[in-house]
Amino acid sequence: MTEDAPALVEMARPYPITRIGAGARFLVEAKPDECRKLAQRMDIQAVLSLTCRFDLRRGQNDTVDAAGLLRARIRQLCVVTLEPFDSDLVEDFTIRFVPEGAESEELDLESEDEVTYRAGILDLGEAASEQLALALDPFPRKPGAELPGNYDLPETGAFAALSKLRPPH
Repeated sequence: MTEDAPALVEMARPYPITRIGAGARFLVEAKPDECRKLAQRMDIQAVLSLTCRFDLRRGQNDTVDAAGLLRARIRQLCVVTLEPFDSDLVEDFTIRFVPEGAESEELDLESEDEVTYRAGILDLGEAASEQLALALDPFPRKPGAELPGNYDLPETGAFAALSKLRPPH
């Protein structure tokens, strides 16, 4: 990162891998100003709360396996009504932290997502932020919101001609 580039980390929680030992648990809780910055990053109305628990276990070759539970309350705009609404997210996940430069070369959709770390320090806050981004519905719909009813196609044009070829129901 250059000196001009803005820092992307809204919620840093550095954690040295030397503290993991046989295993460790760490809880990330977002502060109000971090929630505000996360909402801006995620391009949503608000992150009202965010907690993320990590159960960490050392693996081979300086990897760290993590099982986690993300809980968040967010406010998004409904894609149907354009009204803001609140929703709760609860996501279990697993990820693998790997030293920078030791990422897998091959894309394997069955294996855990890899998150890189540098100088023996995991950033559990950034990992929680990334899990929040993955948990967001890209087309959020307020409960009960429905698209407007029946769309009638015009009786002229190529589709109208094709529909005349279709056998009756």
